[in-house]
Amino acid sequence: MKARRIDRRLGSYLFQLPAFRGLINVSSVLRREFLKRAGLAALAMPAFGELGCSTSRQPGPITVRPFELDELTVSELQAGLEAGRFSATSLTRLYLARIAAIDQRGPEIRSVIEVNRDAESIARELDQERKSGHTRGPLHGIPVLLKDNIDTGDRMMTTAGSLALEGHFAREDSVVAQKLREAGAVLLGKTNLSEWANFRSEHSTSGWSGRGGQTNNPYALNRNPSGSSSGSGAAVAANLCAFAIGTETDGSIVSPSTACGIVGLKPTVGLISRSGIIPIGHSQDTAGPMTRTVADAALVLGLLTGVDSRDPATRDSAGMISNDYTQFLDEDGLKGARIGIAREFFGFLPDVEVVMGEAIQAMENAGAVMIDPAEVPAHDDLGEAEYTVLTYEFKNDLNLYLGQVAKHLPVHNIAELIEFNERYHDREMPFFAQETLIHAQERGPLTDDAYRTALEKARRLSRDEGIDAVMNEHQLDALIAPTGGPAFLTDHINGDNYLGGSSSPAAIAGYPSITVPAGFVHGLPVGISFFGRAWSEPTLLRIAYAFEQATKFRRKPEFLTTIKV
Repeated sequence: MKARRIDRRLGSYLFQLPAFRGLINVSSVLRREFLKRAGLAALAMPAFGELGCSTSRQPGPITVRPFELDELTVSELQAGLEAGRFSATSLTRLYLARIAAIDQRGPEIRSVIEVNRDAESIARELDQERKSGHTRGPLHGIPVLLKDNIDTGDRMMTTAGSLALEGHFAREDSVVAQKLREAGAVLLGKTNLSEWANFRSEHSTSGWSGRGGQTNNPYALNRNPSGSSSGSGAAVAANLCAFAIGTETDGSIVSPSTACGIVGLKPTVGLISRSGIIPIGHSQDTAGPMTRTVADAALVLGLLTGVDSRDPATRDSAGMISNDYTQFLDEDGLKGARIGIAREFFGFLPDVEVVMGEAIQAMENAGAVMIDPAEVPAHDDLGEAEYTVLTYEFKNDLNLYLGQVAKHLPVHNIAELIEFNERYHDREMPFFAQETLIHAQERGPLTDDAYRTALEKARRLSRDEGIDAVMNEHQLDALIAPTGGPAFLTDHINGDNYLGGSSSPAAIAGYPSITVPAGFVHGLPVGISFFGRAWSEPTLLRIAYAFEQATKFRRKPEFLTTIKV
């Protein structure tokens, strides 16, 4: 989550935007909190060595060998598979070698927490299916990485980056993992994250987990990848996989996507089932694709949707789902589109203003009608309402999840998790504590009036009196704002230094948003977010795709040790 700190507690999720400009950029506050309190963990690979700030690195790139799969899209990889240039096995081996070379050694991005020991055997089976004349669709044989809070019923652990869940092997796939397998994707491994999806401490460092260590940004290794889907963002940016799956409560997909120069899509809550995903709060949690192109995000999204009886939120998606979102992609999708500029999320950094100005000009040149300003109504108590809701739901939802893990594991509820962290303080809390866990543990049941009041307020202010209100007033197709600032220095002493961001309005409302690369500040990528009403993924994808095709700002990282300014 990213917003600006509404208070010290929300500071984790939110980006620290000017105290509550507009929607108080709850994203910053929540985002930091979410990112800090929920993080994902490390690769089940060789130890990473000492953790800490890497600010002593000298300027300059680290030599990385040319990679034949660099920047290839899912469609291009699939075309290569169909033409016989690749096989699922060869793609899997190439990506595994890439992970071993530059994620664990080389630049040491440390984005992958565990590789799937069965990946090659899965790939061989998929190759055999293809030889027999059967393919499952556009993901057949395509390698993917999943955030380490997503259950897989195999030999990979699901730990949310916590040492407390080492040895936790899910009994079955999450719905997301199941759908990917059914579509023919090769589950390559799990990605590191901000532990417990950054819902642990007010002063956490994004991309760090007790199990996985610190994930680094591939554009500048001493810069932070943001979070909580830190490893997913860094891995996609560094071409360690064809695409990845992240999760978001407030900013955890879009923030690492902007910091790592990729596309991140947070769908409407309920479009994708959350069954089998370690939760923060059911009001806002969702999984989503993290890719290098809008077309890949649209393709993957369509294969993950569907009503699931185990996730009540998905019932609302009935009749709103498409199994093929690529049909909405249109290079001329900006012509006549009415796009509101949410100015309350601007103004936190002059260089970002320049990037956004160029992006807005590009949209006008492509025929968009820009409404400036189109401000989301500001509510000073929205961030507090969100925090109240999430702490209540975190206790309820995480206890339900932990109550189902194997009896031999040391934690089965938040109280035991807090005790575990204290017992292993040197390994779990070397840099920051667990205030958020403690605060959540103090909450009562979901029948409390305080929870119900906060939930009603959060939904009303973010929806009817928020996004829906401004879109109705100006008859908008979408709203835009900078997703965040350029990646900040990783700092284990002071924690994250978010400058600004815009994830909170859509996150609190449960509405969709997508971030697309929009330019660079001193060599660090900056993204632009498109967000709007519930179930408006077709419109947002059309507009985002047209913007991407008109600008094509994405460029691969150079693995610099640091940025010399």
